Parts: sequence; C-alpha cells; structure tokens
Amino acid sequence: MEEANRDIKEAYKIECINVSKSYNYGEKTEVKVLDKVNIKAKENEFVVVLGPGQSGKTTLFRLIAGFERPTAGEVYVNDKKVASPNPKIGFVFQKYMLFPWKTVIGNIEMGPKLMGISKKKRREIANYYIKLVGLEGFENYYPNQLSGGMKQRVGIARSYANNADILLLDEPFGQLDAQTRMFMEKEIMRMWNQEKKTVCFVTNNVDEAVFLADRIICLEGKLPGRVNKIYNVDIPRPREFTDIPFIKLREEIKNNMELIL
Repeated sequence: MEEANRDIKEAYKIECINVSKSYNYGEKTEVKVLDKVNIKAKENEFVVVLGPGQSGKTTLFRLIAGFERPTAGEVYVNDKKVASPNPKIGFVFQKYMLFPWKTVIGNIEMGPKLMGISKKKRREIANYYIKLVGLEGFENYYPNQLSGGMKQRVGIARSYANNADILLLDEPFGQLDAQTRMFMEKEIMRMWNQEKKTVCFVTNNVDEAVFLADRIICLEGKLPGRVNKIYNVDIPRPREFTDIPFIKLREEIKNNMELIL
C-alpha cells in the first residue's frame, strides 16, 4: 500500500511516506514522536525542517539517515527503501562530533581512509574541502584550538569528503553566537551554491529558515510531530533579512506557528 502512494512521475533524493515513530518506556508507556509525516526533497534542493524543540525534527533525520527504523511508514533515499545507515548521506550534528585527538585534516581524511582511499588521494580530497569551507591555514589545528564555527566547518567538510550526495544538518549553528551564526548561514549558502548537494537542514529559527530554504516544512510544536504547512520560498538569492518579501514570509510563518505551538 505504501508503494502505491509514491509519486513515480518525479524522482526524489529523499521521500518519507506516512512516517510515524514511537518509543516504548516500560511495559505500558508509549511516546509517539512522529505521526504520518510526508516530506520530499529533490536533487540539489535545500529543504529546511522548521519547528520548536520536542517536535520530532532530530528523530525524523535519524530515520532518513538509517540510524533508526520508523514504527510505521517508509523512508526512501535515492529511490531505495532505507534499511540501514547510508554512506551517501552525510550527517552534521548540533554538537561538535569531532575526534579530539585528530587535527582538522585528520578528521576530514577519516572517511576516505575507512573507504580504503590511498593516502595521497585522501589528502587531495581533504585539502579540497578544507578550501571549500574556508579553513586553509588551520589544517594542523586540533578541535580544542578552534572556535565553534570552525568546528562546524570541519564537520561539514568531513561530510563532503565522504562523497555524500545528501547532507543532513541538525541545527548545526544552534550553539553559535548570533553574529557567527549569521556568518555561517551565508557560508553554507556559498558552499551549497558551489557543490549543489541535496541539503536538509533542521532549525527552530524562522529567519534562518527563510534565508536558507527552497522549501520550508513546518512541524507542529508538540509531540507527536506532524507536518503543519509547507512553504515554497520563491525569494531570489542572495537574500537579505531586510528585504520586503523576506519580512512578509517571516511574519506569515511566525503568525502561523504561534497558532500551532
């Protein structure tokens, strides 16, 4: 039945069909985190999943990445049903998931090394993505010598270096100060424009969503998470926070989210 509901007229990089997820705590306690969520992402599309805390955003990404299985429904990546972690998906976490004993270049080389790529080739790959994320000159620094924004750049470069064609970014700028966050939003747009990967990005920040997205998928502000509304963002890039279309869409989303929180 699920297969019959798929849109076979257009290929999608990511497709979630009636996805629900529950967790059992003890014999009688069941918590439903997601309820019949339907989302799609096209090739090279930048999709933002917007919602407050405890709306199931991270759980949704874990299902797409194959870290967990849905209780009901199906998840497809590259037109294949997700049954396990997919090496074509790069996951950038909110927390800085770097190896503290490895340098910047050592962290970025880890994926290619595990794939059996030669030392010379993986060094070329690492240097390319170090340049992409703007960390030239910091190749031999350790994570404890980097700022928060620089650590997330390493995480993004590491995902690219793994030859992922889909990036899942789970509130990657949530721990940054406002000025650094705004700078990193512009940087992620620069990287995306250059590399054109399919990106799904989680945030609870409306301004960030409008600045980044081709489409914004709004989740309701309580468990279980459900899709409340989807916005197509037709504002030309580069975008400015003070542009009239930007302000209008931001206010529309904020007003709608106030009704569902």
